[in-house]
Parts: sequence; structure tokens; C-alpha cells
Amino acid sequence: MSELFSALSRALSPYYTEMSIMLMATILVVYGDLINGHVKRILAPYHFTIRVSLFVVLCAFGYGALTLYGAPFLKHTLAYLPWQYQGAGYVASFLLIGFLAERRRSVSYTHLTLPTTPYV
Repeated sequence: MSELFSALSRALSPYYTEMSIMLMATILVVYGDLINGHVKRILAPYHFTIRVSLFVVLCAFGYGALTLYGAPFLKHTLAYLPWQYQGAGYVASFLLIGFLAERRRSVSYTHLTLPTTPYV
């Protein structure tokens, strides 16, 4: 089993930086609506132009900064795992985010409907 984890880590190790960015972007997609809702409540009493300007700044720079600085943090955090388990740690992290997204109902399969009549 340890050999399997080592092989997975060896195969994925060149891509840990990219996978950390993907993981951070996935977290922001799943939980971005919570951030937007909180910011919306904070900015509600201000004038329309201020609200729109700050929202654009949040979307353009805030999420970019979270991705830019959060991805190395995730990579550093996963580096605490022993080397042979780091690849499995990334895979488990993506599965965890998928599970959490499903629980938040962020994943919707309603658009995947089968046709009611067979094709001729």
C-alpha cells in the first residue's frame, strides 16, 4: 500500500503548485457566495456607486489575492504530510471539497436529464 501512495506522490509531485492553485480556486467557487453575501451585507448602507466599485475590487483583486496567496499556503500545509502521502493528500483534499460542495448543494445534476423518447 505504501508503494501505491509513493507512486501516486511521485506522479503528482511535479504538479503540486498547479494543484494547489486548483484547490484554492475550487474552494473559492464553492464558498464564494458566502463571501459575496457577507460583503453585500457590509456594503448595504452605502451608495450604489461605492457598493459596485468595492464589489468589483473584491472580485478582481480580492479573489485574485486569495488565490495567489492562498495556494502557496495550501501547498505548504500539505507539505506537512510525509512525502509518500502528499499525493494522496491532494486527492483527498479534492474529494473533501467535492463532498462539501455536494452538502452545500453547490453541485447540481438537474441539467443532466435523459430524453423521454428514444431516438429513431
